[in-house]
Amino acid sequence: MKDYIQHDEWKIIEEGFHKEDNRISESIFSIGNGRMGHRGNFEETYTGDSMLGNYVAGVYYPDKTRVGWWKNGYPEYFAKVLNAANWLGIAIKIDGEELDLNHANVQEFRRELDMKEGFLVRTYKAELPSGKVVSVEAKRLLSIVDDECGAIRYSLKAENFSGTIEYTPSVDGDIMNEDSNYDEKFWNEIAVEAGDMEGYVVMETKKTGFHVATGMRVNVFKNGEALTPAVEKITREKYVANKFAVELAEGETAVLYKYACNVSSENYDKADVLKYAKTRVEAVQTKGFETMLSEQAQAWESKWEWADIKIEGDVAAQQAIRFNIFQLNQTYTGEDARLNIGPKGFTGEKYGGVTYWDTEAYCVPFYLCTADPKVTRNLLIYRYHHLERAIENAAKLGFDNGAALYPMVTMNGEECHNEWEITFEEIHRNGAIAFAIYNYTRHTDDNAYLAEYGLEVLLGITRFWAQRVNWSVQHEKYVMLGVTGPNEFDNNVDNNWYTSYIATWCMEYTKEALDWVKENNPGRYDEIVKKTNYKEEEAEKWQDIRENMYLGYDDERGVFIQADGFFNKEQILVKDLDPKHLPIVHNWSWDRILRSNFIKQADVLQGIYMFEDRFDLETIRKNYNFYEPRTVHESSLSPCVHNILAAKIGDEKRAYEFYLRTSRLDLDDYNEDTKDGLHITSMAGTWMSVVEGFAGKRVEKGALVLNPMLPEKWNGYSFRLQFKGTTLHINVNKEGVHLSNESEKAITLKVYGKDVTVEGNTKQTLTK
Repeated sequence: MKDYIQHDEWKIIEEGFHKEDNRISESIFSIGNGRMGHRGNFEETYTGDSMLGNYVAGVYYPDKTRVGWWKNGYPEYFAKVLNAANWLGIAIKIDGEELDLNHANVQEFRRELDMKEGFLVRTYKAELPSGKVVSVEAKRLLSIVDDECGAIRYSLKAENFSGTIEYTPSVDGDIMNEDSNYDEKFWNEIAVEAGDMEGYVVMETKKTGFHVATGMRVNVFKNGEALTPAVEKITREKYVANKFAVELAEGETAVLYKYACNVSSENYDKADVLKYAKTRVEAVQTKGFETMLSEQAQAWESKWEWADIKIEGDVAAQQAIRFNIFQLNQTYTGEDARLNIGPKGFTGEKYGGVTYWDTEAYCVPFYLCTADPKVTRNLLIYRYHHLERAIENAAKLGFDNGAALYPMVTMNGEECHNEWEITFEEIHRNGAIAFAIYNYTRHTDDNAYLAEYGLEVLLGITRFWAQRVNWSVQHEKYVMLGVTGPNEFDNNVDNNWYTSYIATWCMEYTKEALDWVKENNPGRYDEIVKKTNYKEEEAEKWQDIRENMYLGYDDERGVFIQADGFFNKEQILVKDLDPKHLPIVHNWSWDRILRSNFIKQADVLQGIYMFEDRFDLETIRKNYNFYEPRTVHESSLSPCVHNILAAKIGDEKRAYEFYLRTSRLDLDDYNEDTKDGLHITSMAGTWMSVVEGFAGKRVEKGALVLNPMLPEKWNGYSFRLQFKGTTLHINVNKEGVHLSNESEKAITLKVYGKDVTVEGNTKQTLTK
């Protein structure tokens, strides 16, 4: 665990240059705008430990799978969002001496991410080996107004010398992914073009054929006056640069502005990407850096109005929740149904930047309540567009009749994960997608979505479940064999409780959806029946499976059994482990982990969280008290679920501990992996920890429910919720719960078990 990020309500601050933690900082100071993003790399040359990272949404490469053996059904590639052209580069030489903080005496250093207004600034004073001292301020943004563009303001002051500053701003497309399976570079050059104070590189991805044009334009000023220096135009394969010099006297300052863009064939014809790159970068240069910065602040103000959570009396908690909300809104805007949310977003290469079940299980609740419903609708439409691929994925494994298995990992709907215990067995992801459809409709009343898109997805998923079970003579029940639940430390097990439970729920919900569409849109129902060859006797089979599914239960302990054989394992609690063993994923062999009873993340408790209204409080308490002490929380997705359940059973102390762990997971490097990139999808779990954990937000029988608690360390907290066309501002403090309906429409909800109606544009205060 690290502790070098300073606490501040609206900023992420690194004071002093922590060279040994630079990769961690590069992840933390990543910025994005939904269309592209990059890690917090330096503009000037840096020869120290660093992972360069620039990413363009939707552009990927099918990196050939690397396995020791091959089985039928294995995907042939792992899709990766590519490390794209680096447009940040501004190499600097001072009288021929390279400015490189790895070889300089860094006298002052401060890196600051302003989350309120959406920009990154780095200031430092450095002494070069020659003794020359420079002061630098580098400020940059990725515009959420002009979302194909970014800009840098790079100010350099000569502190104790007069001399020549040589600048080489560049676009470098000669880039590779660190995680390339065969050390392969994934880009081919299409065109390189240099002009005076501008340059462009157009590249094409191998195999997938995406074209991306990256362009730059540059202005330079000295003491506030524009310069027109002589420019040396440099081109080589996949690279373009402009080299020019500025003479500075001691105490003088030069300011370089660099405007850049990424234009992709995802949005334009391949033949036009260079043309549009020139248009885009010229437009933002004309607009100017200060105008871009002002527009950025206004756009972020609008986002924060919807999504902010304010916490009073706990700066560390406040900083953490805003950091998580900020990164989520940098990663996904909901404007494009072709895009989704990678577990690392635009902050690193791990997990390939592709889509997992994290989106439906963790991100959907956040976007449902903090953004326009179209954002979540587009996330669900993304899966609808991949339905045919999901049916193909299931067919490869031997399923038929339109059974659909959504991939564990994907870019285009095709499975591209090659660990057998996940690819073939972690099939609970199907259930998360179905639950997201249910979650969306109960929050929005947009049941028309079921007829338009959702029912076909539900039908494919439920057909898969119906074929995936088999009848057990021993149990005289249906069983689910050879699966891996959310707890990936327990592979290839039979009858994982969570997987089996969500499968039966899917069957129930799909039948309800069929009945709703049949009654409310019979024409569409007939279309779907014809298209899918649905027979009503299928629902009879689902009913039989639901009524006769084996769900393990231990009478002695009063808990659901995570999977067959779990109680054959030696039962050891995490508190009894020597801390030197943690995290066990870094310190134990995989064989030892699989034979242990330790749980990576919520498994049984994941199911109890999702279907909480089906279990009484004592059942929830018993399962929580049994499974949590055996959970090492080595998945970023785990602490938030435990926070919510701890709050439910009144364990405020543990709920708060879990909140800090999930919210500061990356800022404090809890799992020693922030260097690989941020845990973007689990950041939505931080929001859930406040809203569903401390505030007790639920939806029951179509109505909003709140049961707020106030953590001891907080003076209060407040947030907004979008629910069925209303916007409700909720403020919890020591005086009570203050509700403000910011909509014209009245809302009736349940607070502390009592029905409350808040008329449009009115306020109410309640006490427990």
